[in-house]
Amino acid sequence: MKTHNSIPATGIKGLKENWRNDLSAAISVSLVALPLALGIAVASEVSPMSGVLSAIIGGVVTTFFRGGHLAINGPAAGLIAVILGGLVALDGNINYVLAAIVVSGGIQTILGFLKMGRFAKLLPSSVLHGILAAIGVIIFTKQIHYALGTTSDAKTIIGTLIDAFYKIPEINPFVFLISLIGVLTLVFYRKINTKFIKIIPAPMWVLILSIPLVFVFDFFNGHSISFLGKSFGVGPELLINIPDNPLDSIMHPDFGMIGTTAFWLTVLSITMIASVETLASARAVDKLDPYKRTTNLNKDLVGVGLSTMVSGALGGLPIITVIVRSTVNVNSNAKTKWSNFYHGIFLILFVLILAPVLRSVPLAALAAILVHTGFKLASPKVFKHAYNQGVEQLLFLTSTLIITLFTDLLYGIVGGILVTLFLHMLLAKVGFLRFFKMIYKSGSKVYRLENGSYDVKLRGISNFLYALQLDKLLEEIPKGATVRIDMSKTRLVDLSIMENLIDFKRIQDDQGGDVKFIGLDDHVSSTSHNRALKIVTGRIKRRITQRQIRLQKLAIANSWSFEREVDWNTSYLRNFKFFDSRPIEMKMNSLQGLDVKNNAHWEIADIVFDEGALLALEVYQTTVQIIRLPTSIPKFIIDKEGLFDKVFDRVKIFAGAKGDINFKKSVDFSNKFRLSGENEDEIRAFFTDDLIHFLEENEIHHIESNGEALMIFKYIHVARTDEVKNMLVFANNLLSHMNLK
Repeated sequence: MKTHNSIPATGIKGLKENWRNDLSAAISVSLVALPLALGIAVASEVSPMSGVLSAIIGGVVTTFFRGGHLAINGPAAGLIAVILGGLVALDGNINYVLAAIVVSGGIQTILGFLKMGRFAKLLPSSVLHGILAAIGVIIFTKQIHYALGTTSDAKTIIGTLIDAFYKIPEINPFVFLISLIGVLTLVFYRKINTKFIKIIPAPMWVLILSIPLVFVFDFFNGHSISFLGKSFGVGPELLINIPDNPLDSIMHPDFGMIGTTAFWLTVLSITMIASVETLASARAVDKLDPYKRTTNLNKDLVGVGLSTMVSGALGGLPIITVIVRSTVNVNSNAKTKWSNFYHGIFLILFVLILAPVLRSVPLAALAAILVHTGFKLASPKVFKHAYNQGVEQLLFLTSTLIITLFTDLLYGIVGGILVTLFLHMLLAKVGFLRFFKMIYKSGSKVYRLENGSYDVKLRGISNFLYALQLDKLLEEIPKGATVRIDMSKTRLVDLSIMENLIDFKRIQDDQGGDVKFIGLDDHVSSTSHNRALKIVTGRIKRRITQRQIRLQKLAIANSWSFEREVDWNTSYLRNFKFFDSRPIEMKMNSLQGLDVKNNAHWEIADIVFDEGALLALEVYQTTVQIIRLPTSIPKFIIDKEGLFDKVFDRVKIFAGAKGDINFKKSVDFSNKFRLSGENEDEIRAFFTDDLIHFLEENEIHHIESNGEALMIFKYIHVARTDEVKNMLVFANNLLSHMNLK
């Protein structure tokens, strides 16, 4: 069971107790928010200061009304396409669009008060990712010409994208150089482990590296520069426009088109996309929260709705929960909602202090950030991730993407839902009326047993349309209960329902409960992913990979056990701090045995886990080893240490984090590894000279003790059979150098 004995206080008490952590995190968040806000505004074809104004309001206003704990609020790349569409529909007049933003915020507020936040669950996740992928293509297409220094007269997204290839001979090399440096910075930033670089977020590095080139090529005065026999123009029109007085950027809405269909379609588009993104991001941030707090989704709708009204009234963009900045906030050790407030204050200071510097930022630098953002939203990883969850999920995603690109966002959502329902109907092999009857009148029930446990009997078709009924069903079960969910009588269980069930299991497990899924033996899916859509076909024989065959032989030869199927029970792994903000998708290929010499049970398994979510999602696969120890030991974490880590430990200590534990007699160990933990005296006593010397001679990525068990992984990839053997040898030797008496 995962427990957190010191969940941060809320309100003024939380501010007093956690201001250092939240202030430190807000600095990192604001350094990300500033360039993103500028870029989102420019891409939306509004004043750059509109984006910054929205980010400020998202910090200083939304904080007081929302229902989340660690989320960051502000303008989002996901709404760029909506604003662009609104400008086209409303005669290119930004004041009409601002009116639509204000009305949309009012509708969101009403929806929140009416407790309608739950309806966001009715949108299939693959359709949502299809919409985001389409938005990514639109952003990429709109910004690629700014990055290349070219223009396009095409009227469609596809035409504009094709134009980028035809315009390659016309590339402005001085603009392209800035964009290229920016994109390379964003691509390789994640691969750099030096804290000196990491202390400044990647988007801010793009601006920092671009400004010297503005001075070198003198973008402040319009002129031409010759290169390879051609002349290319540069000038102030290639820089962002920041007024001398930031208040001059304030605009006000014009409700003159409120009686038109175009106005209300724009309002509907903003409301739908903003609400769905906010609620999806809020749920994603909850999974990253190390304290496993949950967001009041209805209150969150009220918060973003009210702040969107304020933002639109002053010339700003819609405000939502933004996942990239929220992920930075979590990873920067924020504790409470006040980090969102502080980030808004820092943005005000940046605008007042750095305005002259911001006027030197080239549009190409912002284009580089947006091209990278657009690519990430529709990158091959997105399609691979969908494919890994099931071939049908890839079909739903691509269908939504294509429909959106050739029509608009509203048609994309409706089209994606219809494609999903049509395929579900085909897979279920039932007629139209019976299909919906098996959803809404399935006969699913909860039974309370005499021993106090609960049985959930799911029947019929459990797909995304059943999500609200499922929530109502599961609300009958108290927290921390023992639950068995039987799906043997279901004809189809889709990814949305599996996600809800897995979330339910995670929450129950964290509260000390025990949830088991049964009845899926006669169901088949197109992939082994635990969230994949499942249809009943009868029991089938599943394929086994060559690696699984080798692991099985290894297990038989050593009298170990081997289980290749997906294991639903990953709750124990969340007892390790490494997984506090890294949601585990699944565990499989589990090899288990007993170290007789040290009387320690061990398990080696493949783990799929996430870092970040949605736009910020990175999916990792690795092989970890868990060793249950015969006695208790101190809690500690060992990681590799970089050259500048010690310098930035000082910053972490200011924020309340534990610093690196160094050993004066073991300089090599202290330089090679970062050792941290709660009880320094116990850790120093446990790390004998013999143990330190052993660790100095070995390469590791991560070793962690939760007091009763060790978690070890040496590779950020699925280990080969020979590497599994090496892990076992390393673990055996490690235990022999530990004092476990």
